[in-house]
Amino acid sequence: MDAGQAGRPSAAPQATDPIAEAYAQFLMAHRLEDDNDIDGAIAAYRRAMTLDPQAADVVAELADFFLRQNRAQDAIAAGEQALKIAPSNRQAHRVLGTIYASLATGTTGRGQNQRRSADTERENMAKAIQHLEQAIEGPTGRADANLRAMLARLYVGSGAHDKAIPLLAELVKQEPQWQDGATLLVEAYAAAGRNADALRFLEEAVKDDPELYTTLADLYSRERRWPDAARAYEEAMKASPRSFDLRVRYASMLMNAGGKDAALKASAALREALVARPTDERALYLSSLAERRSGDLDAAESAARRLIAQNGRNPRGFAALAEALEDRRRYQAVVDSLAPAMAAFRAGQDSAGSLAMLLPHLGFAYLQVGRFGNAVTAFEEARTLEPSNPSLTGYLIQAYMSAKNFSQAAELARQARAENADNLALARLEAQALRQSGKADQALALLEGVVQKKADDPDAYIALAELYNDASRGAQAVKLLQDAQSKFPAESSLTFELAAVLEKQKKYSESEAVFRQLITREPDHAGALNYLGYMLVERGERLDESVGFIQRALKIDPDNGSYLDSLGWAYFKSGKLDLAEQYLKRAADQLLTNSVVQDHYGDVLARLGRHDQAIAAWTRALAGDGDAINRGEVDRKIKSSSGKLPRR
Repeated sequence: MDAGQAGRPSAAPQATDPIAEAYAQFLMAHRLEDDNDIDGAIAAYRRAMTLDPQAADVVAELADFFLRQNRAQDAIAAGEQALKIAPSNRQAHRVLGTIYASLATGTTGRGQNQRRSADTERENMAKAIQHLEQAIEGPTGRADANLRAMLARLYVGSGAHDKAIPLLAELVKQEPQWQDGATLLVEAYAAAGRNADALRFLEEAVKDDPELYTTLADLYSRERRWPDAARAYEEAMKASPRSFDLRVRYASMLMNAGGKDAALKASAALREALVARPTDERALYLSSLAERRSGDLDAAESAARRLIAQNGRNPRGFAALAEALEDRRRYQAVVDSLAPAMAAFRAGQDSAGSLAMLLPHLGFAYLQVGRFGNAVTAFEEARTLEPSNPSLTGYLIQAYMSAKNFSQAAELARQARAENADNLALARLEAQALRQSGKADQALALLEGVVQKKADDPDAYIALAELYNDASRGAQAVKLLQDAQSKFPAESSLTFELAAVLEKQKKYSESEAVFRQLITREPDHAGALNYLGYMLVERGERLDESVGFIQRALKIDPDNGSYLDSLGWAYFKSGKLDLAEQYLKRAADQLLTNSVVQDHYGDVLARLGRHDQAIAAWTRALAGDGDAINRGEVDRKIKSSSGKLPRR
């Protein structure tokens, strides 16, 4: 000890403050993390925890550190340790809520063999919600917006929409740039059955954020508000004019909206879309439908064939082609296109769905070309795929009747009506089958009962009136229709049927007067125009006027086989054989099983000296439906033309 220090006591060592040292270790942990010394940082955190074992914030900070390092299990352990010290520690709740949310949604890394089960997901989601609710001190707190957004997503995912909606509504106000918030809020509203609230919110929100038009359009679509959905997609396209998907969705909504104007707009949109993606199957399918509805059947057929060429396993291409061909009454072409493809579809993965889509088209085409056995087979197969579909049952009944298997048709109709008692179409078919089976009284009793039950359905009166007329009870048919007209004065179908019944009773003047009344009221009623024109032709009266009526009908429906036959027959009666042959051939090619049409075609061919073709047409007439032809007269014409054939 030197002289200067003699007599002075030495200073006692100062005691170390563990709290202060713990804080120093805490700060050191942060510095080490910044230096990427992970192990050193962990050691510093643990020294701080040892020095101050009640410092929940230090443990929570370690949990957060582990979270940043993607060490979920270590973070969970540290977070739970922090909560044992301080159960309300918000940082620990935030860490645990974040980890459990990631585990519930599958965004946290897991070991290779770790799989989520539904129960585990639900458990993790419940834990995440519990911790996050405490982390933000309730949904209305001013905590980190990201935490509240995370909690809102979990509410939506767990079905807690009553909690999600107020939280999201507050978030959307505070964070207007968060577009997912608007989408989630709409989803929550919709899931809670509050679509009206969702629409009100979106209709206002799109004014400030046009990008939400797509979400608005989607919701309109869910509500089946097709025109509104189309308009919203149109607005969305202004922000993304090159979006292929938006253009196709826009066209789809227009198609759902219906109407020729909408179909024309859809056609234009799809043509633009197909420039960008010429082989897109959905766009090709929709394009075929849109072109068909807008009246461009060539384009409809072309789009369908392009789809088939692109993917011959897509049944929609064949369905679209069948519809385009059906509109042109090219039923043999439907058979030629579909029949060869059926084997491939039967062998496909989704054979049931493909066959259910295509067999009705094939069966209907078989009916139209007179291959009734094939039609029965097609509809029977279709019905095995969809046994509860009353439309397929109706088609099969019609096929049985065309094949003259009336008893089987009546029995099937009876069975079907047991399950669909209110189905008028099935009752009508059963009555027709009963009448054809010689059971007219049963048929009449059936439809009379239907009229009593369906007194507010004009079609029920029409069905019974047709049956009265077929059963030679014309006066009852007329009275029934006149009474129905008084009840439904604006129903044009009743007026048309009354005029037709009067014509069948040879009350031509009365029939003509009723038809003219209908045409005055509805100048574009193609059926009335054609019927009146044909009636005048058959009577040999005012042929020029009759041609005018029929031409007006054809302008409305240019490919209608019945109208083509009427015009051809009018030209035949006028002695214009070349024109007659032109129109009658088109009609005969369409309506192969229509006995009257084939008889007319045979007559013009015979007059032109083409006796072999005439005989073929008359033979088809005898094999056809047999309605309204004199079979003895047709036989006589065949014999007469046979005698004029060149000898071999």
